[in-house]
Amino acid sequence: MQAVEGGQVVACLTYSGEVYNFVKLRDELTKRGHRFRTKSDTEVVLRSYLEWSESFVDQLVGMYAFAIWDLRKQQLLLVRDRVGVKPLFYQPREHGVLFGSEPKAILAHPDVVARVGIDGLRRAMSVFRMPGDAVYEGMYEVPPGHIVKVSREGISTRCYWKLEGQEHTDSLEVTVETIRSHLDRIVREQTIADVPLCSLLSGGLDSSFITAMADRILRQRDGKGVHSYSVDFVGYSEAFEKDAYRDTADTPYVRELVTQLKLQHTEVILESRTMADKPVRSAVVDALDKGWIHAGDMYPSLYLLFSEVRKHSTVALSGEAADEVFGGYRWFHTPETVNGDTFPWMQFSSSRLENLLAHDVAGELRLKEYEADCYATALRAVPHVGQTGTEKRMRELCYLHLANWLPLLLDRKDRLSMAVGLEVRVPYCDHELMQYVFNTPWNMKTFDGREKSLLRAAVRDVVPEAILQRVKSPYPNTQDPLYEKALRMKLNEAVYTASRKTMKIVDPVALSELADDPVTHVGTHWDRGDLDHSLAMIDWLERYDIQLHLHTN
Repeated sequence: MQAVEGGQVVACLTYSGEVYNFVKLRDELTKRGHRFRTKSDTEVVLRSYLEWSESFVDQLVGMYAFAIWDLRKQQLLLVRDRVGVKPLFYQPREHGVLFGSEPKAILAHPDVVARVGIDGLRRAMSVFRMPGDAVYEGMYEVPPGHIVKVSREGISTRCYWKLEGQEHTDSLEVTVETIRSHLDRIVREQTIADVPLCSLLSGGLDSSFITAMADRILRQRDGKGVHSYSVDFVGYSEAFEKDAYRDTADTPYVRELVTQLKLQHTEVILESRTMADKPVRSAVVDALDKGWIHAGDMYPSLYLLFSEVRKHSTVALSGEAADEVFGGYRWFHTPETVNGDTFPWMQFSSSRLENLLAHDVAGELRLKEYEADCYATALRAVPHVGQTGTEKRMRELCYLHLANWLPLLLDRKDRLSMAVGLEVRVPYCDHELMQYVFNTPWNMKTFDGREKSLLRAAVRDVVPEAILQRVKSPYPNTQDPLYEKALRMKLNEAVYTASRKTMKIVDPVALSELADDPVTHVGTHWDRGDLDHSLAMIDWLERYDIQLHLHTN
């Protein structure tokens, strides 16, 4: 989009995402003399820049990644939203810079090679994110809440927002009321859309509130409620077995909310064999621009869910990020992980993908050292305000989840949804809500002796009691043994057909052992996730023709 003044183009914009307060900004800009040709938030962003220059980012509320080229200053601004919901990458070149919302846009340039160094491989194989890091050599990610300025003088980076440490003085009652007020505002903002909007429903506390509140608001606004979607696997609910993370299946809770609110609802039922299909798994690798090394079958499952939702809706609301904001994961409440010396979720990571790499590659990686260095760096960034003991430690853990774990989940959600043309909004990532809840003390976050106490108290009048009392249950994994069988067969095929270059990076003997091992049997040293991860790794190395450079930086 171009901005014209005096018959001359003065600035242009390429834009991804949504600015939720654009109507308010447009009214203000109109009062200041700006004239609009469209009703889009894109034009509001461009005109905001012309009015307030670089400080315009302070006015924006939403999820966005965009570039503004100012013809007057011969200056490019790359801007990413405060929390990093939308991705944005760039690669400096001799005479300028390449940029895009995903690495594939930069890799498409004829002069760019998909080269990965030892640091990039470490990043690709780590279950955490460090701000600004990218997998491919020479490439960077614009950190959340940052502006990258490119001019003939060079490249500079400025942080315009980050979580700040503030003393929390509100009472428990006021805190709960304030959180509810934020949530009401956020859902009202994010249910505004000129395309079909729906909600992703899991039957947990987080998505149930978003769905119920969106339904209430939409019925008041236009008399028609929200269409919700849930995911399940063939035979999963009927034959559900408890595991280390899941005490209950989602579907009974989903149906309870659907019945109570009389929602228009669709259950998306997936077949395990479909999730194991090579075209589906390759589509996931293409969406991510790399393999995946955690959460197993969640990636192809999410891709298929989003593909089905996109047939009917263009925008979806998600409950993502509530666990990070309000302290919902089990490891927040497990002493051995709370008192550990690494990212707490890493102690639950079962992937041993480094054991499947060639000896010289594995020797260079030194993943434990890399993880320890990143953990120490992440801890130094925590904004303390005088806490000691348990309160200090839990503040650290809350910050690590928001700064180093949540970016991994947001990237997954955005890449897999946008790969099929679905925009997923994440209400719990509102920066004002995050800032407020982050600074509430841990004893307030757990005042009723459970996880997510503040959220449960704030939404009690909207969510059914059974869902309010339900213990946190992660996104479901298929329990179908045929899925594992299919993966083992495909891994054997991949080892047999992979190129010599790929076989120099991985260990074919270890991969064959994994493929032949019944990994779900008690006492084996592999996890089913290793099958998922190794297949994705091989597919990435092959499809992207990765050039691996082994040198320690």
